Amino acid sequence: MFKTIANAWKVPDLRKKMLFTIFIVIIFRIGSKIPVPFLEVEALKELTKSWNDSNNMLAFFDTFSGGAFSNATLFAMSVTPYINSSIIMQLLAVAIPALERLQKEGTEGRKKIASITRYVTVALGIIQGSAYYVYLLRSRITSYSGWNFEGVYSAVVIVLVFTAGTALMMWLGEQINQNGLGNGISILLFVGIIARLPFTFLDLWKNFYELGIKAGNVTKIIYPIVFVVLFLIIIWVIVFMNDAERRIPVQYAKRMVGRKMYGGQSSHLPIKVGLSGVMPIIFASSILSIPQTVLLFLDQNNLSDFWKGFFNLFSPTNWIYIGLYFLLIIGFGYFYVTIQYNPIEMSNNLRQNNGTIPGIRPGKPTTDFIAKIISRITLIGSLFLAFIAIVPLIFSNLTDLKGLMMGGTSVIILVGVALETMRQLESQLMMRHYKGFLD
Repeated sequence: MFKTIANAWKVPDLRKKMLFTIFIVIIFRIGSKIPVPFLEVEALKELTKSWNDSNNMLAFFDTFSGGAFSNATLFAMSVTPYINSSIIMQLLAVAIPALERLQKEGTEGRKKIASITRYVTVALGIIQGSAYYVYLLRSRITSYSGWNFEGVYSAVVIVLVFTAGTALMMWLGEQINQNGLGNGISILLFVGIIARLPFTFLDLWKNFYELGIKAGNVTKIIYPIVFVVLFLIIIWVIVFMNDAERRIPVQYAKRMVGRKMYGGQSSHLPIKVGLSGVMPIIFASSILSIPQTVLLFLDQNNLSDFWKGFFNLFSPTNWIYIGLYFLLIIGFGYFYVTIQYNPIEMSNNLRQNNGTIPGIRPGKPTTDFIAKIISRITLIGSLFLAFIAIVPLIFSNLTDLKGLMMGGTSVIILVGVALETMRQLESQLMMRHYKGFLD
């Protein structure tokens, strides 16, 4: 990896791309420290101390924003509205024929869908920013409240600043796509999660040194060491599974074009084990965090025993929560693959290109065969995602180490983005060092 980066640095064009990406990242981190006006910063810090020990939607946002959400800064909303907007557009493309036709129109169609996605992102940013403002208002974090001029003015400014930060992050991500290296939105997510890692390891060091070595508690010494080993094992499993794929053999028929013979070669149809990526975990986390988020808006002292027990079921320390999390990840894994991959379309593409799967007749048998393979691969991939997601939860429950609730998702994003960026860097290096037949 370091050799690849060093070789890329020697190429002027790639060096410019790397420097531009670093420049955008610096802007992102500066924006993550710019406070939003009309908020009481000290009161906000007191409010957010409990987020690391909970699994509400606010902790979910704070992880992806690199701490900007808990500090209510310019980039507090991070790219979450853009991710939600992209997911909504993908789902609507399945249900609305007009959007499905746009997807098949090539570059122009994708540009139109990207433009619609931007507008939806801004709309979601306004909704999400308004919801966050209401929470801050009820928590008495805002400097002004009420329906007087100061209260309305501060509300409008706070929501617009949150929304503007989302739009700016979306624009920064697009600039990385055009002039930088890697996928812009993924890079910003990557940097945001990296920014939170020091706090996680600081908590581990506190458990290991202050509560373990100084206090003479052997348990507090062993748990952080086990966590680091587990962390490295998870990274290895993610790297291994990230490249895993099932290759369906394909044989192309020979055909005469004029006096030349074309086709006849053997190839394969690759189906990756991680077809759905990290999306099932994000879907499952979002849904299961809703009850804990609703609880933030309620007066917990006036809740009945029934509602206290109900909300306790959705606490990460509850084993029912872990079981639901596991099942939802598998369910969303199948759901996401179903809307993204169409075995009928894949079978028709093979037929149009005179391709067949050895031993399988074209048409419906090929469609059924591909559907069966995708179903089995999806099960393996979903079990892999569920395993990565629940291991930190189980470890946290057994050891009382907090702050690891989003560990599985974060590690998958970190490793996936790093591998994809390095692949892109290596491919661009290969293109620039390729020697043609005339050399």
